[in-house]
Amino acid sequence: GHCRLLCKPSALAQHLVRSLGRSAALRGGRWPWPRWPQFQMLWQLLQPPEPEPVVARELLQLPDAGLVALDWLVGPWGAAGGGGCVSNPVLLLIPNAAGKVTGGLLQLGLRALERGFIPVVFNRRGHNGCPLTTPRFQPFGDPGDLREAVTYLRCRHPSASLLAVSEGSGSGLLLAYLGESGSSSRLAAAACLSPIFRGRDWFEAGMPWLYEWPLLLHLKQGLSRYAGALAEVVDMDRLLGSRSLRELEETLFCRTRSRPTSWESYWERNEPLRDADEAAVPVLCLCSADDPVRGPPGQSLPRELFRSSPYFFLLLTPHGGHCGFPRRRPGRCWAHEAVLEYFRAMAEFLRTEERRKGLPRPR
Repeated sequence: GHCRLLCKPSALAQHLVRSLGRSAALRGGRWPWPRWPQFQMLWQLLQPPEPEPVVARELLQLPDAGLVALDWLVGPWGAAGGGGCVSNPVLLLIPNAAGKVTGGLLQLGLRALERGFIPVVFNRRGHNGCPLTTPRFQPFGDPGDLREAVTYLRCRHPSASLLAVSEGSGSGLLLAYLGESGSSSRLAAAACLSPIFRGRDWFEAGMPWLYEWPLLLHLKQGLSRYAGALAEVVDMDRLLGSRSLRELEETLFCRTRSRPTSWESYWERNEPLRDADEAAVPVLCLCSADDPVRGPPGQSLPRELFRSSPYFFLLLTPHGGHCGFPRRRPGRCWAHEAVLEYFRAMAEFLRTEERRKGLPRPR
């Protein structure tokens, strides 16, 4: 499918090339409008999942009394939440930074469920109906709440492999977590669909109105539910009157009444790749060269990172839009099949290495 894998040469990279090369996932079939990335993006994001998933919600209380929500996908069959064999791999699904759980992300969860994974969606505090019990939201690249969720999942499924996949701007949270946690991330592998690598540049450059305005309205709608509680810490008139994602982000996290900070300082703490050199978990990033949201590949793709780090792999395709990667055959998105094949290949490689070195399996 004219895809290119950019990575540092290694035994793992060779195994990944062989596995993806044998997979039918990258032969995604012909798409009748390959030059319309905006349409590809809307077609994939707005399509409802088939069949409609059954979700069991679980609220996790954080050390500061905040709440995040874990939505266990149990399929259209009504099984118990978080069910399945205790040794089945757990797949943590991370929505975009606005908390929008798209049909594409749910479709990926259903495909994973069919293949024996235990999929669960991570919802940030105040997002997707999760109650806001503290007057603060999670900044763009602050992995604190995600770390608590990963710790809980590891305790709940101690013998299962823990995997994570993020969509769009939600990849900033996953990449920040992997870099900050290093070898203590407790994840076996991770994947990012159409990730945003440079958060500050992305906010400052802006996006096409077709994507930015619906996302901005979605965020304002969620924030307006907590206007009374947030009025003590931020200027709600300015917040709800924001005309861009940058203005909203700056008002919500930098122009606070209690701890104001500069835009520069905010990104020193929240850039997704600020600690990328410390990452110690294989990460597959699926990107399209015509992504209208991320921006031109020459400025938005950190190619040097993929050339120098043995843990980062860039699968670059000419067409696919933002989180689109459409195909006509069942499943609709070939990137979902590629991610699941990647996780299968990673598990196979790790088992082979353990047998070769005679290492005991981690408890």
